[in-house]
Amino acid sequence: MFNEPDEHQEIRDAVRQLCRQFPDEYFRRVDEKRAYPEEFVDALMKAGWLAAMIPEEYGGTGLGLTAATVIMEEINRSGGNAGAVHGQMYNMGTLLRNGSPAQKDKYLPRIAAGELRIQSMAVTEPTTGTDTTKIKTTAVKRGDRYVVNGQKVWISRVQHSDLMILLARTTPLAEVKKKSEGMSIFIVDLHDAIGNGLTVRPIPNLVNHETNELFFDKLEIPEENLIGVEGQGFKYILDGLNAERTLIAAECIGDGYWFIERARKYANERIVFDRPIGQNQGVQFPIADAFIEVEAANLMRFEAARRFDAHEACGAQANMAKYLAAKASWEAANVCMQTHGGFGFANEYDIERKFRETRLYQVAPISTNLIYAYVAEHVLGLPRSF
Repeated sequence: MFNEPDEHQEIRDAVRQLCRQFPDEYFRRVDEKRAYPEEFVDALMKAGWLAAMIPEEYGGTGLGLTAATVIMEEINRSGGNAGAVHGQMYNMGTLLRNGSPAQKDKYLPRIAAGELRIQSMAVTEPTTGTDTTKIKTTAVKRGDRYVVNGQKVWISRVQHSDLMILLARTTPLAEVKKKSEGMSIFIVDLHDAIGNGLTVRPIPNLVNHETNELFFDKLEIPEENLIGVEGQGFKYILDGLNAERTLIAAECIGDGYWFIERARKYANERIVFDRPIGQNQGVQFPIADAFIEVEAANLMRFEAARRFDAHEACGAQANMAKYLAAKASWEAANVCMQTHGGFGFANEYDIERKFRETRLYQVAPISTNLIYAYVAEHVLGLPRSF
């Protein structure tokens, strides 16, 4: 019921038209094969949708985060999974906001043209999780190169990306005044790196989502691939997290609307005891409740995106949008599954696939408990809990 500008409806219509070329059967086959939706991703890139936030001077369309969230929402609302592509949106932002003019000229036009994928960001490590300041992967300067050693985990889309954003410690933790200092970010050319100091080990998981462990053993990165100022990488990474969380909130909202529509349709069509099951309040009330929750999350998504586009502080709104949307989509998933009964477990209805996909966002890219901690400390002024 949010009153959107006309240009958003134009985006929705265009993305929906593209997504119609990839119906449920397509994503069902991809899921069954544990494959990557190459044709779908290529179509989005060729149409320019993944270059939405790249400025026009570099060949993009120069749209804001708000418009980008509409694109992500529509992918999921159409039955797809934007988890295969959303990294192209927010990883590019790290380069755009903090890269040198030479780096932007080198990479952004090719990213905008769909020639380069920058789908991957390597931050999380096995022993640190979200305690990012304690990462152990190091990048030591030797001559005109940095030598990287360490390990990362849960790093997505590495096998389907050309470039990766890497966070590594360039100054030992014991030698910095603040634990958030001394980390740097780099652009890694994955074609050069894999097999030459970087080993990729896939992690089979609940969702058909390409994610991996990475092992760095004396990987050499040219010094010109350092983004921004050495030691300031943690700050640069934080810049992009609000965009990431808002985009993923939009994907969850798309999922939520998809589940509600499937539940609504089935409840109207399924006849038991000579009447549609949707006539029973025990069926219709949970669907209505799920719809209300998605609508509320939708408003917070647009507020977070509005603030981001206006260059206003939006950390609280981005976190709350992600929390509300992930919660609403998961509740809608359960309602949809319950409405369909046993048929919800059948692959041909696609509910079980989307059910697994939307569950991920209760824990990634930031868990619900960490959002609680953020709001408690930064919004309510309660003592830091960790």
